[in-house]
Order: sequence, then structure tokens, then C-alpha cells
Amino acid sequence: MISLQEGVIPEVDKRKPYALVSITKHGVENARNYAEKFPYVDLYYMKKFERGDESTRHIQMFDGTVRLLLPALFQQYKAVICIISLGAVVRMIAPLLVDKKQDPAVLTVDDKGQYVVSVLSGHIGGANALTHEFAEAIGAQPVITTASDVQKTIPVDLFGAKFGWIWDAEDKLTPVSASVVNEEHVAIVQETGERNWWMHDTPMPETLKLYPSTEEALAVNPHATLLITDRIIEPHEEVLLQNGVIYRPKSLVLGMGCNRGTSAEEIEALIDETLVELKLSKKSVKAIATIDLKKDEEGFLQVAAKNNWAFITYTPEQLNEMPLKNPSEKVHKYTGAYGVCEPAALRYAKTNDWLLEKKKGVNATISVARISFDEEEMQ
Repeated sequence: MISLQEGVIPEVDKRKPYALVSITKHGVENARNYAEKFPYVDLYYMKKFERGDESTRHIQMFDGTVRLLLPALFQQYKAVICIISLGAVVRMIAPLLVDKKQDPAVLTVDDKGQYVVSVLSGHIGGANALTHEFAEAIGAQPVITTASDVQKTIPVDLFGAKFGWIWDAEDKLTPVSASVVNEEHVAIVQETGERNWWMHDTPMPETLKLYPSTEEALAVNPHATLLITDRIIEPHEEVLLQNGVIYRPKSLVLGMGCNRGTSAEEIEALIDETLVELKLSKKSVKAIATIDLKKDEEGFLQVAAKNNWAFITYTPEQLNEMPLKNPSEKVHKYTGAYGVCEPAALRYAKTNDWLLEKKKGVNATISVARISFDEEEMQ
């Protein structure tokens, strides 16, 4: 917990590029949801709104006026998103402003989440681009007041953020951004994830070229690469990352079952081991899915909360609607479903096949499926 004092800049634990701050009850409720939808924010709110899961979710609480927190956020973050009235934010940040080349971007969001306003550092600080992406992620209206907003291309550090995509590493964000802005040949290879990421009303620049595979991208030797995938890349593909960024869409679902009382540590160890075997990125996991008999299973709840994954449960009837290669009468006798982890994975992923049908651990089972982004969700 951060204790704020006049004249003292507090220490904050920066893990993401942007800070999200709220000071009201409704704002905190919204902010907790926004942090799940937009994965690039560290969340801060007042101690009096504590829920009990802040440590697990890496939410930082503070005690005192938010004005005393802002200097630390200005020093540490690329942008500060405030669920605070515009007037109050302007008054609080005024003493902190230096110039448009140094100041972070500042956005405000109203308490109901209807509008996202670009307040400070619109172009150079990236506030305008962030406003569009954040508003898209939370379902709000972006408000841009600068006279021109002409750079209609891909903001490399925010690419796919509205869908929950995250990048593997940030060391190439700046040089790849330079390649995009300087209209150099940039290869885009998308293996999974949402396809409707081009949001402008003009065609994509000819310098941004889509390739169906890394092999074809390697053959043309691009200046930079944007690789959208949930798999761990092979050594021969790493040349693309000399000036490239990997984006991890939320494209994997873990169907799971377990014996009652199985520890979170055992469940997560099975998950980690399985993903390594399949050469899949843990950053691309979106959800754990299981039967509703396990809706209060503490191990599942802890692992989902720790990793900021959705935790979804289905009734036996919903699970039995999914096609199974090996239905189990034994499982049906105890649960009413002919399988748990296998149909749960298929149901959430909106698909009819698995990346891994089923693997048994000591006390838990796991199936892995890749989410289909071409159909309406079946949840």
C-alpha cells in the first residue's frame, strides 16, 4: 500500500507502460474491468475500495490525495489514464508539466465509461492513438480535439491492444515504429487472433504487407516484422525479430478438470508443462474452462486470478452438446457430462478440434484448443 505524503514522491512498482487511476467507487469497478480488457495498464486506486484480491492481481492501492501520486506516475509511465473529471485532472497535472517532448500522455475517462478524452501530448506523446485504442477496448467514444490526426497507420506499441494482445518484449518497439513511420517495408504475419485490426477509413499503406507465413516473410527480407502468433517461434525464424515484434493474441483456452482440493501450484505446473510441450505461449491463454461443479474450485480461481484469465464454467448439458472422440460413462455417472476438460475447451474456443485432446496429471486433466475468431461466440 502506498502512503502519500506532501512533498514526497512515492515509490511505485511499474510493470506495464501505462498507469490507470481511479478514485471513486464506480470508477474503481470500471477500472478493474478495464484492466482485464486492456492489458497494458498498471491499476491504482484508493485503499478504501480494497476488494482483497489486489495483491494477486498486482493492483496498487494508495492512501491520501491522488494529487500526491501523480508525480511518481509522470516519472515512470508513458501515459496516465485517469478516471477522474477533466477539470480536476488539469488542475492536478498543471504543476508537473515540462514540455510536449517530455510530458507523458494523459487521458481522462468519465465515471460511467462513456468517453475517453485525449488531454495531453496528443501527437508526440501518443495520447491520440492511445485514446482510440483504449476507447475501442472498453467500448467508449474517443474524444480528440487536436486540429490534425493524420498518421493513419499501425501504432506498434498499441497494435491489437483493444483485443487484449500483448507483445513479448519491448526492446524493438521503437525501431519497428520508426520503420512504420518512415514507410519502410514492414511484413505482417498473422497466424491467429482477431483479423479486424485495421480501423482506419483509408486503405492500409502499401509499405505494410501481409504474408501468409513466416517462410514467405523471410524470403522477402523486410525492414521490420510484426508477427502475430500464439506459438513459440523456431530458431530459423528469429532473424525476423532482429527488427521485429511478436504479438500474443488471446487465442488459447485451457479446458480443465481436477480432483476437489487440488492446489493452485499443481494446476499451474500442469499448465506450464503442457504449454512448453506444445510450444505455445502462456501469454496467449485467455481462459480456463470447466464444468459448473467446479465453479468454486479454489485452485482454478487462484490460477485464473493470478494470470488475469477468464474462468468459465458450463453445465453438463452444455458440455454434452460438444462432439467427443472418447465419451466416458464413468465421468457421466459422477458429473452428468461425458467429459469435462475436452468439451469445455471446444465450447469456449468455438471449434471442433483440439491442439491437445487430453492430458492427465496426478490430480488434474487439461485440454488445449485454439479459439476460432470467425464465428459468433457460443457462450
